[in-house]
Amino acid sequence: MLLRVNNLRVGLDNNRPLAEVATSKLHLGKGNIKNIKILRRAIDARRKNNVCLVYHVLLDVNISAAKEEHLLQDSNVALWQEKSLPPVEYGKESMTGRPVIIGSGPAGLMTALELAKNGYCPLVLERGRALTQRVKDVEHFWQTGEFNPASNVQFGAGGAGTFSDGKLTTRVNDPVLSSILKAFVKAGAPEDILYEQKPHVGTDKLRAMVTGLIKEIIALGGEFRYETQAVDFAAADKGITAVVLDSGEKIDSNAVVLACGHSARDTYEALVKKQVAVEAKDFAIGVRIEHEQALINRAQYGAYADNPKLGAADYALIFHEKTKGRTAYSFCMCPGGKIVASASEAGGVVTNGMSLFKRDSGLANSALVVNVGRGDFGTNPLAGMEFQRQYERLAYKAGGCDYKAPAQNTLSFLANSEPSLAVGFQPSYRPGLVAARLDDVLPAFVTATLRAGLKNFDNRLPGFAKEGLMVGVETRTSAPLRILRGQDGQSISHKGLYPTGEGAGYAGGIMSAALDGYHQAMHIMERFAPLK
Repeated sequence: MLLRVNNLRVGLDNNRPLAEVATSKLHLGKGNIKNIKILRRAIDARRKNNVCLVYHVLLDVNISAAKEEHLLQDSNVALWQEKSLPPVEYGKESMTGRPVIIGSGPAGLMTALELAKNGYCPLVLERGRALTQRVKDVEHFWQTGEFNPASNVQFGAGGAGTFSDGKLTTRVNDPVLSSILKAFVKAGAPEDILYEQKPHVGTDKLRAMVTGLIKEIIALGGEFRYETQAVDFAAADKGITAVVLDSGEKIDSNAVVLACGHSARDTYEALVKKQVAVEAKDFAIGVRIEHEQALINRAQYGAYADNPKLGAADYALIFHEKTKGRTAYSFCMCPGGKIVASASEAGGVVTNGMSLFKRDSGLANSALVVNVGRGDFGTNPLAGMEFQRQYERLAYKAGGCDYKAPAQNTLSFLANSEPSLAVGFQPSYRPGLVAARLDDVLPAFVTATLRAGLKNFDNRLPGFAKEGLMVGVETRTSAPLRILRGQDGQSISHKGLYPTGEGAGYAGGIMSAALDGYHQAMHIMERFAPLK
């Protein structure tokens, strides 16, 4: 018999095997539990004097019917029911050529994986380079400031997530998520992502996972073409008939998945020129803020800050400036990580955060951003993109025009005084920092809201506003536009075009992008018959 048991609380000084904890809680004998599997593990740090671990587990038990009836009266105990996904119902329409997927980030990879598994032989076009060379190109940029527009943090195998914290969390509740995590583990991700409440893989494990996914897609009949950029679409009767490459080659297809990511600005321009239905979308801009990880650990875990069972602490902060309708909030927090140069086009400074799986850099960073909307930049579909570009160029100029980033410590920012880089740690951003007023590289309403937010956050995380370093600018929190699509996943203006993932405005992170890719693959399979 399989039972799901929730909320097994284990103190940090409790080193008993989890099975013993379960037998004690349920008043069972040692022989009653044949096997135990962790379903979820979380940290409960609400009380700083009693931080503990909380487990949900699956127990294979050998008990009497009477004991079963007694246990099921506990709200934390239930019979286990395995959930399975419904089978694919294949369509009958004939496909022209084969499905073409533009972009190899999480959305594109998951679309390709599902199509390949079901006999659709997808072709993945990636404007950037294959993973090994891409990593070398990015490292060269960080060391020298020599930018490569074709191979950078935004473009290349694995997408922007390849240089990130590798978070695998999402607010979306979908039964498909567990199968996606299992696919990631099969491809090389650590098995603990299946049960951690806040799973992550880090950029190092993520690269291995991306490599595994690509190999599986190829083994199943898919194909990848790197340094191959889609620059236009051929259309007839408002339907996509082919993809046009930068080489002039045309690839016939009436199933084109556009999973280009939120930094493919030339692709956005081509869509508007083609009169594909798009609209401007709200997003957020601001800075990256960096602290010593020890400060965050102390604020979150109190006396347990150095306990090895807890690892590097994270945070999620939000402040509403009610009188002005603005919100300052943390985003994409990277415990034990570093701030990285993430430009995707020449002449602009863009920051992001990343960490390795062990999260052991000794530093913590997150985006600290403020909401912006169409009232700030206009309703033209490309206005948000130009708004981002404006402040990225200001940051580039303030940093010395060589991809160094403008920065100042929180004290000088709050005092609106001479900018200073003085902090008690070695900042992580490369190729380097220049002391500069962040008010010169961000809108006044953004910096004003950040100042109010910092004061509020310091009450919740002591030292946050006194010992931090702010690095500008963070502009790529989400896509600045949305490519409109219908319930069938297709563009409402161009049949056969499947806008997908974060770049299309329908996701915000690795898991939600992968999930969107999965569902777009389902839409294609429900329309078309398999190719083999």
